[in-house]
Parts: sequence; C-alpha cells; structure tokens
Amino acid sequence: MAGVPTKITKAAWHLLPAPVRRRLRSESGMRFMRFVPVSLAALVGMSAGSAAFIASAIGAGVSYVLSRWAWERKGRPDLLRETLPFWAVSIAAWTFLSFASHEASLWSRHMGHSHWKHVAVVNGAYFLANCFTFVARFAIFHYVLFANRGDKQRAARVLSVSQQVAGADPGDPAAQDEPVSLGLAAERRAEPPARR
Repeated sequence: MAGVPTKITKAAWHLLPAPVRRRLRSESGMRFMRFVPVSLAALVGMSAGSAAFIASAIGAGVSYVLSRWAWERKGRPDLLRETLPFWAVSIAAWTFLSFASHEASLWSRHMGHSHWKHVAVVNGAYFLANCFTFVARFAIFHYVLFANRGDKQRAARVLSVSQQVAGADPGDPAAQDEPVSLGLAAERRAEPPARR
C-alpha cells in the first residue's frame, strides 16, 4: 500500500511533456515544487490562520537551511544546541509578530480609522515588528546559536601541535609568542642546525 503514492507520482511525472520535466528539474523548478504544498494548503479549505502557520513553518525550515549556510555550518546539525533552539526562536518571532499585528489592529479600530488607514497601521506595525525580530534573531543566531564555541580551544591545539612539530617546548613562554605553521615547522626541522 505504501508504494501506491509513489506509483501515482511516477505515472503523473511521465505524463508531463519532456520540456516541462526538464524545467522542473532545474533549481527554480525544484523551488516551485517545494512551494506547491504551501499553495495547496490554502486551496484545501484551510483557514487563513492554518495556511499562514504552514507557510511560516515551511519558511522557517528554508530559513534554517539558509542560516546554516550563512554561518558556514556543515555536516549534521546538533538537535539540542542548534535545531530546537532555532525553532524556539522562530516560534517566539511568530508570536511577537502576531501580537504586534493584533494590537495594531485593535488600536486602529479603537481610533476609528478608515479601511485604508487601518490596513496601513497594521502593515506598518507588522513591518516594524519584522525589523525588530530580524535584528533580534541575527543577534541570537550570531552570538549564541551559531557562535564559534570551539575556535579558541581549536587555535590553542593547533598552536601546541605546531610547536611540538617545530621542536619547541609548549610550556616555554617565548615559544608561545610566535605561532608556527605546520609547513614552516617541517621546513625548520629539515634544516641542519646552524654552527656557532
């Protein structure tokens, strides 16, 4: 029974003309195919809130992948230190944006604004709230979530190894002042000691 959707998908895929299949295999075609479920969510009778939630969740997933790319994270993500905190920050941002929009709408109605003024107030509040969450999320991602935790330790290990290869004592304070690259250390070791 699990193979039925796969067979239907393959049959539907082969019904498409070859030029359409080629376009769908391109980068923009793949993005289009990822966007289709968001649009379908609005067509299947979901409320605006449900469709917005699904669109936000898919958007946050794309944002997560692009954020890992922006901070040059490679390999498997750490669920507890990276993925779950990212989603917690995203949910907090959604909550703040919803709160800001709702409060702006209530305030605008209370002030008796016309329809277009009401729309302008709500959209303006949403834009300002987005600016705030953008800065807050960047700060959280840069200084906390994707911060380079091991760089100082890694640099100390590389320095220690390079000094050992060069024959210097890692505990010698004079040896710690000048880092030695591994390639330079190998060259120094190959040179005969100078005669005095």
